[in-house]
Amino acid sequence: MPIYEYTCQDCQITFETIRSIREADAPITCEQCQGNNVKRRISLFNASSGGRAIAGGPSCSSCASGACSTCGSH
Repeated sequence: MPIYEYTCQDCQITFETIRSIREADAPITCEQCQGNNVKRRISLFNASSGGRAIAGGPSCSSCASGACSTCGSH
């Protein structure tokens, strides 16, 4: 099952939980304040091999490493 990230709109804490895809947008209670004003965050992923980004996140096509200070990728 995937890990989803949520942010509580009341106390601003961000937390993760494992849920089925079917439950991704179902209501969830904040782990800290027990509030119900929680929104799912857009999650990003990154995969690398041999120090080069191969999937996910931003990458810089102008450098060989796929990460540089010019574009802010890491």
